Amino acid sequence: MTTTNTTSASPAQHPSSCSKFHHPYFTPAEVEYLTEKQRGKLSINQEDKVRQNACGFLEAMGLRIGFPRRTISTAEILYHRFHLFFPRKDFNWADVALAALFVSTKMHDTLKKPRELLSVSYAIRFPELAAKSKHPGGEVDLDAMDQQVVEHDRQRLHAIERLMLETICFNFTSRLPFPYVIKMARSLRATKKLTKLAWRIAIDSYRTLLPVQYPPHTIALGGIYVAALLSSFELPVPSNEEVAENLQTPHQISELLGKRGDWEKKYHSQIEDLEDIAHTMLDLLIQVAQNPSANTSPSTPSSPSPHLSTSSSSSHLHLSRTIHQLPLPPYKADQLIRLKIVMRETEHPHRPRQPLGTADPSALYSGDDVALLGRNEGTVRFLFGPPGSAAVPSI
Repeated sequence: MTTTNTTSASPAQHPSSCSKFHHPYFTPAEVEYLTEKQRGKLSINQEDKVRQNACGFLEAMGLRIGFPRRTISTAEILYHRFHLFFPRKDFNWADVALAALFVSTKMHDTLKKPRELLSVSYAIRFPELAAKSKHPGGEVDLDAMDQQVVEHDRQRLHAIERLMLETICFNFTSRLPFPYVIKMARSLRATKKLTKLAWRIAIDSYRTLLPVQYPPHTIALGGIYVAALLSSFELPVPSNEEVAENLQTPHQISELLGKRGDWEKKYHSQIEDLEDIAHTMLDLLIQVAQNPSANTSPSTPSSPSPHLSTSSSSSHLHLSRTIHQLPLPPYKADQLIRLKIVMRETEHPHRPRQPLGTADPSALYSGDDVALLGRNEGTVRFLFGPPGSAAVPSI
């Protein structure tokens, strides 16, 4: 999202009108600049821990309510995008995650009322309240709670929702990689086992910043590539009895996608992007292998805090430390590290990607683009495409 001033006011005032452009994707340089800007005093590891807590919370909310995968994954990408523009220190990650889920339910027509979402979120974050509830679904009875607390949380949910809608310029278009995983796996003649693993990797990719950098078809192909690597590295080639005659082995798929070829034009992706996706996902799997409590599989977190707090200190709840574990993938950290080393020996140089509108991401996102977010002063025109795109619709 970028801002272009159309009518100037006095230097000490905000412009009376401006245009905001929606950016569907960002270059790695832009993402690095924006995340560092909004990180504040947090270290990279601390920021990643908060990000994983938020994604685990969204997964738990989705499982408890029964949201489809498209609603959960869209909420995760909305959360990531929000903190490209707003400092983490100014917002409780649970509030932002809940607002992202609320917006996602509207985008995918799986709408739930704010009080319903709050009820389930309290049950997940504060299980002692759910234990006292007689609701069969384990939800917290909001009528039995302090109504000032509930109303405060509801109003904050709507306030963050407004900011989130403005950061996406009210563009409700949502494309996900999961249909592409199935179609591309069939095209590559992958086995059903490999396709399932690629689907799982595509889901876990939304715990990272990959979806704000690459389109869904590239994420899908990257998931297949990672699945093929994991299914072939330091493993023998399957026999003819283990693989159907018309299917390719993981070794063949990883070899095909590991070098340049006609597949780049066919699938509209490039090998440099697949390698970047592979390294990011391997880093996530290494983190899981070294810290089992950070399991990437969908799970239900619970809060270690026995008290319900309405202050910003609730942002320090470490839900992922007490999550219900699902079986971990059979990959050890040292094996994954060896795979990364082998990939580094043959990887291609990073593909240069120019930011949309200007070559300098620091100039493109100087901070002025969020000056009018959430304000009622002036007129804002939201455009559904980046600067320079032809026939950009707007509201």
